[in-house]
Amino acid sequence: MAKKYALTKIRNIGIIAHIDAGKTTTTEGILYRTGLKHKIGAVHEGETTTDWMAQERERGITIVSAAVSCYWKDHQINIIDTPGHIDFTVEVERSLRVLDGAVVVFDGKMGVESQSETVWRQADKYNVPRICFINKINQTGGDFYKSLDTIHARLSKRAFPIHLPIGFEKEINGIIDLVSMKAYTYKDFTDKSLVEGDIPADMLDKAKKYRSLLIENAVAEDETMLEKYFEVGEEGLTNEEITQAVRSAVMTGKFFAVTGGDGRGVIVEKVLDLMVELMPSPIDRGSSWGTNPKTGDEIERKPDAAQPIAGLAFKIAADPFVGKLAYFRVYSGTLKSGSYILNSSTGEKERVGRIVRMQADKREDVEEVEAGDIAAIVGLKGTTTGNTLCDPNNPIVLESITFPEPPVSIAIEPKTKADQEKMSTALQRLAEEDPTFRVKVDEETGQTIISGMGELHLEILVDRMKREFSVEANIGQPQVAYRETIRKDGVEVEGKFVRQSGGRGQYGHVWLKLSQNEPGKGFEFINSIKGGVVPGEYIKPVSQGIEEAMNNGVLAGYPVVDIIAELYDGSYHEVDSNEMAFKIAGSMALQQGVKNASPVLMEPIMKVVVVTPEEFMGDVIGDLNSKRGRIESMEDLSAGVKEITAFVPLGEMFGYTTNLRSATQGRASSSMELDHYADVPSHVAEAIIAKNAK
Repeated sequence: MAKKYALTKIRNIGIIAHIDAGKTTTTEGILYRTGLKHKIGAVHEGETTTDWMAQERERGITIVSAAVSCYWKDHQINIIDTPGHIDFTVEVERSLRVLDGAVVVFDGKMGVESQSETVWRQADKYNVPRICFINKINQTGGDFYKSLDTIHARLSKRAFPIHLPIGFEKEINGIIDLVSMKAYTYKDFTDKSLVEGDIPADMLDKAKKYRSLLIENAVAEDETMLEKYFEVGEEGLTNEEITQAVRSAVMTGKFFAVTGGDGRGVIVEKVLDLMVELMPSPIDRGSSWGTNPKTGDEIERKPDAAQPIAGLAFKIAADPFVGKLAYFRVYSGTLKSGSYILNSSTGEKERVGRIVRMQADKREDVEEVEAGDIAAIVGLKGTTTGNTLCDPNNPIVLESITFPEPPVSIAIEPKTKADQEKMSTALQRLAEEDPTFRVKVDEETGQTIISGMGELHLEILVDRMKREFSVEANIGQPQVAYRETIRKDGVEVEGKFVRQSGGRGQYGHVWLKLSQNEPGKGFEFINSIKGGVVPGEYIKPVSQGIEEAMNNGVLAGYPVVDIIAELYDGSYHEVDSNEMAFKIAGSMALQQGVKNASPVLMEPIMKVVVVTPEEFMGDVIGDLNSKRGRIESMEDLSAGVKEITAFVPLGEMFGYTTNLRSATQGRASSSMELDHYADVPSHVAEAIIAKNAK
């Protein structure tokens, strides 16, 4: 039976970073140091624990977040290793939603990179306290202080070292702890333990300077500590008080302790110490709030095992051995295997089969999990990402997780008849796991269309289909998810559907006023009917008719977005009016109204960040300009390396990564994320409309 840890002794921590900063290697170092592994797996050799999918091992990148429980100094640490690649950003988003703290890993040779900024913003969104680990400073070009400068310049001025590295590049052999003012050194990074000693004489002044900075800024976050600091000064504070002040400051989510070293090595023990000392427990993070699904009232759930059970499913995974796994964060109460639980997001009851604690792709069965813990449930049928699971007698709906609409689509078809049936099962299973992956059938062509966050995302999903479900498929060219909207306000339009020839007739008649909505707001329906000129029971069908008509725009058949439709007049017939007639009238009015309201085509604009050696900069910029790109900024990352940020239409960016590599001898890299939608220039729009008219 696994040991139970008090809530104050549990830490739920995410490891987040830019691609290739060394998250997975650092996680491996942590597992090795906490005794879960007998040796450290290397990413490039495909031996790591958390990168257990075949594609992850081949490509050397993390695709799905993996949860691992490990134990350090009488604490249980649940660690989630997340992907760095922008196409899998949803994995970071859903992990941060349920975590209490995060370790942000930076590449010491590169400092803050584009995706470091994205994950930092995601952590800000959920107010997750963070510590920073500057990795790879022991390699040529690695520099702790330069990387720290980039954190100050691009992320936060409130990041302060709690450890300083001893040595430089390959000579690094330990750290100075600025709280205890002791040095912790090693001869080789593979050493079993650190040796405590005195601070090297030539670093004493530097250590004192950084210690004062750390203390001065940490106490500023807590009034009681600040008063004591003014009374007794830095020397009058005990080490425990300093640690407590730093911990309180880190908890605010606005103050960040910084350390650095080699993620493979013994120095990881110091990162583990910081997780235990500075990161919040579920108690520190406090109560969770949700709504009562019946009354809509706000309800509080305390992180207490005696409260009614409430938790959030933050990830669904298809496990080859046990079937569907639902990763689950318990916010309150106790969940026992074999019990029944309510999925308050769907209203369905589910039976909890087995509860397992994950050690990456291995698992340990547990009888129950309590408030504050993370585990996975085997056997839930109708649960998807973001669903709340709770006590059937005390229902609550916790805040869900919102995911962006996927901007890239491709057509996919099975190679053989035998693949046909397997393909629909495979796609359904993959869509259950990944909320940013969508599958739909095009009604006109009968083609199956899959949509995702980028080319790599879709490529990996097709590859998984082949390996995990043995489905061979042909894929078409990537398609852009265009949208249509209007650019004219206050357009009045009539929709009239009348059929009165023999027998029961049809009669629906409406007047709508169409206006633009704010970008991203979607569809808004306003009912301004006075005096019952359109009876109450026909209002909803009108709204439904409008929404259905918005699925196919008037220019090229793309969905219409960001419109306000106001129903302000109409008429009805005592006998012939019915819901269907008003639905059709609403649909007709919308189609005609959009035609009269200056319709435009909109395209997804991607924020593209390219890191390139200086000698290729001119070519890269010229290429982006030729793709209708708008250069936003150019920055020096390090000697001879430039970072270019641009906004480019998605339609111009297919195959870009491959072309960029060949144009720069493989030395440049890029990342892309959806930024906003913008109007398509008229000459480009004409070509798209003509193509869709064929």
